[in-house]
Amino acid sequence: MKKKYTTVLTIAGSDGSGGAGIQADLKTFAALECYGLSVITALTAQNTRGINAIYPVSEAFLIEQFRAIASDIPIDAIKIGMLGSASIIKTVALLLKELQGTPPIILDTIFASSGGTPLLSEEAIQLMKKELFPLATLITPNIPETARLLEMKEAPSTPECIEEAAMKLLENRASSVLVKGGHGVDNNCCDCLLYDNHFFWFSSKKIATHNTHGTGCTLSSAIAAFMARGEKMECAVEKAKAYLNGALQAGAAYRLGSGNGPLHHQYRQWEEGLK
Repeated sequence: MKKKYTTVLTIAGSDGSGGAGIQADLKTFAALECYGLSVITALTAQNTRGINAIYPVSEAFLIEQFRAIASDIPIDAIKIGMLGSASIIKTVALLLKELQGTPPIILDTIFASSGGTPLLSEEAIQLMKKELFPLATLITPNIPETARLLEMKEAPSTPECIEEAAMKLLENRASSVLVKGGHGVDNNCCDCLLYDNHFFWFSSKKIATHNTHGTGCTLSSAIAAFMARGEKMECAVEKAKAYLNGALQAGAAYRLGSGNGPLHHQYRQWEEGLK
């Protein structure tokens, strides 16, 4: 009997430097033994120092990309990254409703690049909440994104405030929420998952590295990959966190470019090759 690929589709922007976006997603899927598929929302001219230019694709071409894949290849999970505009958000929501079956959908709520370049207008953010939150299995905002989604004057900083914010995101029609704690001020990265009316906390030591480009993309892609392989939500998040920490640790010793470099997505395979 022929084996079946486990597939994960990423809907996101392209990063020619390879650290984030579609490229990071596909590397993560491959590292976690999944077959990666992609629908590109925008082309970017960027490097480790930041984004120089963004060229969104047309809604018509986005539709053609998605339907070409969905009409031929079964999709086991979906990761959504950079969308870039209200019109793209609306189009993606319509396309997701066309899908056969109910693959898990991981929505990485990207509002700006790691260098601070705005990627979504306020109108688009509101549309994301309205159109995509109800379709997503999990949303993965970091602490600043959580504050912006909830229009908070101050970002949540204590465990109690983070849990309260997660519950408020559920009131915004999100099914499950992972509030990422990498922007916290202490030496630990504490992420809060609200799933099935239960809180799960995942804590790890922060890794001293400048190579953090694509961290959010990689985590959400890893969660999608593990869920495509059949893991339950909390186990998928736990394993994705472990993979991310390994990629950060392994990538810390490398230097690529003069800004924030990439993670080492293939560290597991490289380590196996050295044995």
